[in-house]
Amino acid sequence: MKLLLPALALSLLTVSCINAVSSQSTTVKKEVTKPADISNSLPRNVIMVIGDGMGPAYTSAYRYFKDNPNTKAVEETVFDRHLTGLSSTYPDSISGIVTDSAASATALATGVKSYNGAIGVDVNKQVVQTVLEWAKLQGKKTGVVVTSQINHATPASYLVHNEHRGNYNAIADSYFDDGIKADLFFGGGWKYFIREDRNLVEEFKQSGFYYLDNYQDLASLPNDKPVLGLFADVGLPWALDDTNKHRLSAMTKAAVHHLINIQSHDNAPDNGFFMLIEGSQIDWAGHGNDISGAMAEMDDLAKALEYLEHFVEHHPDTLVIVTADHSTGGFTLAANGKYEWQAETLRTMQHSVHYIAKKLATNEINANYAESLFNFELTQDELNTIIKTKTKPQLKNSMNIYQNKDTSSIELALLEQVKILIDNRTNSGWTSGGHTAIDVPVFAFGKHSKLFNGLQDNTDIAKKIFTLLGK
Repeated sequence: MKLLLPALALSLLTVSCINAVSSQSTTVKKEVTKPADISNSLPRNVIMVIGDGMGPAYTSAYRYFKDNPNTKAVEETVFDRHLTGLSSTYPDSISGIVTDSAASATALATGVKSYNGAIGVDVNKQVVQTVLEWAKLQGKKTGVVVTSQINHATPASYLVHNEHRGNYNAIADSYFDDGIKADLFFGGGWKYFIREDRNLVEEFKQSGFYYLDNYQDLASLPNDKPVLGLFADVGLPWALDDTNKHRLSAMTKAAVHHLINIQSHDNAPDNGFFMLIEGSQIDWAGHGNDISGAMAEMDDLAKALEYLEHFVEHHPDTLVIVTADHSTGGFTLAANGKYEWQAETLRTMQHSVHYIAKKLATNEINANYAESLFNFELTQDELNTIIKTKTKPQLKNSMNIYQNKDTSSIELALLEQVKILIDNRTNSGWTSGGHTAIDVPVFAFGKHSKLFNGLQDNTDIAKKIFTLLGK
């Protein structure tokens, strides 16, 4: 026993010392990211980018989609260049572990977990301040650029507060009634902003906003006015069908220039800007299990990020953070145990599956006409299946929740078959028409981008942005 006691004492002393060193090491590590260390070098501009529904399979697929087949290497994309970590996405426990866009956007905007459907409110439906609201209070110009309607879940969670995302008219009203919080809005939304009971566009114009309803006017925005740009009834057309297949990139470039120009024109202190950008319809393609639509929307987002790379190069006091609110569709590269994923078909497509299905439903189907729509040669079996589907339409799966409810059964059956054809060609798989609970990638570049390294929760992203905005 006498021999054991000194040994035990020595062991305990060693453990104590190790714990003390470990504790000091942990403390030092945490102090590196304390606000006091960066308060004298905060970024002037902060740009938050959300790829709605963009789980890790989407960014991987985009790499292969953009790969040059004539080279042996698989080329990196803008996403690969700036990957910093992962983010968890779960909502407040009242909603389980699978988030919707509203709860996740509220977490990303406020740093507070909430229930599915919540717009800028906590679980008790109490208002929670957003990073955009805080930026506005600090004298920064603010802007919102999305490919959905501007009162959809993600942009709404940064701008207003409502107990449920589905209250679209009330949310649109709040954009004006609760005080206008952005100097620029780009996206869709005529249905909600030009209504029989209220014309919010006219009210915005009367308050001094410049209004535009087409992409052509993006090149000639006035420097002395805030801007409201609405380009569609609800969400914008699919990237594959739009007049500008890189409309998010075009809107982003115009928005950045305008927020800089309007600040200079106001003769106000140059406090920079905060902007939210969302590639909204990656999620819509995921809900519809539409791989061709998803890759086109990813390409649109990637082009916007490539422009922001250029902007940051010339404005190093800018921070860009990119993530997803969740992943959608349970998308898989390689299905049915077959070890391949082929992107060649996707690279040739010039129309969305929705456009193709509509045309097939309303016109006589023959090989030449079908191939002009797909922009690749169909096999005889593929052509026969499409013709049979039109003759005897049968729906097998639940359809895209964003599909027009007035669409005919023939068109819906053809839409389903067109997507099956493309899935078979690419060997794409889907496990859901909804969201999944997997972690999503985080990308960042520019000033203090290293703060977003590693695994973090979606609420941590908002908390770090608040810190970088001086809160």
